[in-house]
Amino acid sequence: MSVQDYLDKHMLSRRIEDAVNAAVKAKSSDPVLFISNHMRKAVPSVITKIKARQILDSRGIPTVEVDLYTNKGMFRAASPSDTAPGMYDTLELRDGGNEKYIGKGVSKAVKNINEKISEALVGMDPILQSQIDQAMIDLDKTENKSELDANAMLAVSIAVCKAGAAEKEIPLYEYIGDLAGKSNPVLPVPFITLISGGKHAGNYLAAQEIMILPIGANTFEEAMEMGSETYHHLKTVITEKYGSIGCNVGEDGGFAPDISSFTEALDMVKEAINRTGYGSRIQLALDVAATDFCIGNKYDLDFKSPDKSGQNFKTGEDMVEIYTQLCRDYSIVSMEEPFNKDDWEHTKLFSSNGVCQVAGDELLMSNPKRIERAIHEQTCNALLLKVNQIGTITETIEVVKQVKDASWGVIVSHRCGETEDSFIADLAVGLGTGQIKAGAPCRGERLSKYNQLLRIEEELGDQAVYAGENWRRGF
Repeated sequence: MSVQDYLDKHMLSRRIEDAVNAAVKAKSSDPVLFISNHMRKAVPSVITKIKARQILDSRGIPTVEVDLYTNKGMFRAASPSDTAPGMYDTLELRDGGNEKYIGKGVSKAVKNINEKISEALVGMDPILQSQIDQAMIDLDKTENKSELDANAMLAVSIAVCKAGAAEKEIPLYEYIGDLAGKSNPVLPVPFITLISGGKHAGNYLAAQEIMILPIGANTFEEAMEMGSETYHHLKTVITEKYGSIGCNVGEDGGFAPDISSFTEALDMVKEAINRTGYGSRIQLALDVAATDFCIGNKYDLDFKSPDKSGQNFKTGEDMVEIYTQLCRDYSIVSMEEPFNKDDWEHTKLFSSNGVCQVAGDELLMSNPKRIERAIHEQTCNALLLKVNQIGTITETIEVVKQVKDASWGVIVSHRCGETEDSFIADLAVGLGTGQIKAGAPCRGERLSKYNQLLRIEEELGDQAVYAGENWRRGF
């Protein structure tokens, strides 16, 4: 749209005249500021510029950041990234080669934003979230967003969402709720990482994360207090047993002591909880990430051990028994990806036991088709929601509605390659998921989400609702 077309479309000459008359009538002491504010409200906002760049995620690997401009200001968003996208989720477009960033650069994705996406979206109204997201989908034309790059599209979609909230002059979480048709924001229960293992840490623990849920807290602020205290008590427990070297942390900020067994890790966390005195107000959760140690149709619990004997291979039936017993012995209330991404049979078998929430991660990849199959076959009962597996905010909202209609739980989740962008905090509140997974109370890219939730709760004041013991149901 040319400048003249914009002026004509919005009748700016008349609007300027109206603004001047209003300033005179109001006897404004600062007419220029008054006219400026009047014009901001009188003229509909449009996207005037989109500028992308390559930044580094929490692992030092490139990802995409976008600055989106409207007449209301500049709105920045960054997309998280993953270790290696699966075959059922959207594609992360990497530059390849072995020169810059060992082939992991995202300059192609940045170029797609600065040239193709920008050209398509400049001039559009940022409150038209679904239309803008659809415009990018139509421009890409692939099922897995391989043409433009899923992370590129997501960063733009998030920036548009932030701009839309500014245009409506309401908080981001409230705006997301409006987009989804939800009117009651809810502070989620945090899944706080205490111990890291799997591919996220250098110890021999097969499971990726041992987490706690402060479901007995009365507020989100109290939940973070309980989580932080437990984290620091665990540090003491680990130091007493392994020395300070055991307090090194993994990619998500959880401690990574030299352990290999599930029970050893869980026992230390239980000891830390006992020292806090919170008892059953704090519950346990596991992210097994079993796809990482599935070989053929068996599970290698020693997959990281250099001197493994080959005696720790387990069948799917063995793992069902192990998980069921762990849930009973340690009162585990949630478990993510207990089996390989294509092991529908044993995931369903374990889920049917009803001993805990069973969340699909790589099994589902936030993919509507795989979710529909899981709902139909009753394979699991919760979704680990990772927005960059989907690609746009509109599609994210649709997926959440899909699983909520099936009475599933939803865990809004960070990624191993995170940024300082706190968007998923507002997303969890606005969609009322009741659950969020953002890592340990350690490392800035994780804390940015928790700290934003603290701000939101403060802003809501007496109207703030913490999911607490209703974490599983969502809202």
